[in-house]
Amino acid sequence: MKKIKEIQSFTDLLSNPEITEEIEIRSSFGICAIHGGGLERATEAVARDVAESTNSSYYAVIQPEGSRLHLSSKYFDPKQSLKLDQFLKNIDTLISIHGYGKEDDFWALLLGGTNREMAYHLAGSLREVLPEEYRVVDQIDKIPLPLRGVHPDNPVNCPANGGVQIEIPPGLRWNRDYNFWSDADGTPRSEDLNLLIKGLISGITSWQEKKN
Repeated sequence: MKKIKEIQSFTDLLSNPEITEEIEIRSSFGICAIHGGGLERATEAVARDVAESTNSSYYAVIQPEGSRLHLSSKYFDPKQSLKLDQFLKNIDTLISIHGYGKEDDFWALLLGGTNREMAYHLAGSLREVLPEEYRVVDQIDKIPLPLRGVHPDNPVNCPANGGVQIEIPPGLRWNRDYNFWSDADGTPRSEDLNLLIKGLISGITSWQEKKN
């Protein structure tokens, strides 16, 4: 596998003709996956399915297979993308789906971002459906600093109500029966990832009912 290459500009990232943006405007609640495709596997599949099931707006940046270009979330500047700008202007609350990998932790689901009330609410829904081997971490000081998603320029914090950044561990995204990433190259989605999606749909639905 190629090493990840860090870049500093959203314009530079989008200048690659193989990198694409996907957008669907449905409501003022949004779900995104800005490191989708070959970079953080299965994240766009989670975001897309949850958005469709909850009538949420959807945005993703999709990298092709073999692409390992990493742009820190704080550099996703809507001034450099008409589609990201359109997406953010149409929503007031956001969930951003990410994937991370730590050699010493394959099982912790991390809920960062500035909307802590929603983070705690979603955490409760996820704990109800995920197997006990997974830990749902919603205390911000227990999340590694680079994964907290609290920078003001991170798109997840741009809407009026802020949002929740969800970091999905490899254990949830990897299909152990097929020994490959879920939703990649024809690999079926793992049952655990389906449970995550179920928990997010339930949590978002009950959150919206609570706020309406």
